[in-house]
Amino acid sequence: MQNLTKIRELLEPSVESLGYELLHIEFAGSGGNILRLYIDAPGGIEVDDCASVSRQVSLILDVEDPVKTAYTLEVSSPGLDRPLVKPAHFRQFTGEKARIVMHTHVLGRRRFTGTLIEASEEQVILEADGESYDLPFDLMESARLEPDFGTKRS
Repeated sequence: MQNLTKIRELLEPSVESLGYELLHIEFAGSGGNILRLYIDAPGGIEVDDCASVSRQVSLILDVEDPVKTAYTLEVSSPGLDRPLVKPAHFRQFTGEKARIVMHTHVLGRRRFTGTLIEASEEQVILEADGESYDLPFDLMESARLEPDFGTKRS
C-alpha cells in the first residue's frame, strides 16, 4: 500500500498554490493502479482546472517518484458524492445525508447512512435509523455525501 499521507504532503502545497483545495487522494481501480486526486474550489471545478492540476502534479510525481509501481493519474472534481475528509468538510455539510464506513464495528456495525448533525475536531454525530451515533474520525475508513435525487417535481 502506498503512503497517501506522504503523497498528500508532497502535492498539497502545489495544488493550493494554483488556487484549489486537495480534498482527497486514493488509489482506485481493480489493481489499485489509478492515483486519483479530488480537487475543489469556491466556484466549482471544470475540466480545464483538472488538466492544470494534473500537469503540475505530474511534474512533481515524476521528480519525487513517491509511487513505486505503474499508475495512471486522474484529477477529478468531488462530484455529488464528494468525499468528506476533514472536520471542516463535515461541518460544511451539516444537515446533509452522508455514507460513512468505519474501520471497525461501532455499536455493532461498520456502515452508516444518515444525516450529519454535528462535527467537532474528533468526531461527527450522524442520525441514522432514528438513532444518533458518535463516530470518531480516527476510526473512519471513508465518508461521502449521499446524493439525494428525490422525486421529480412538476
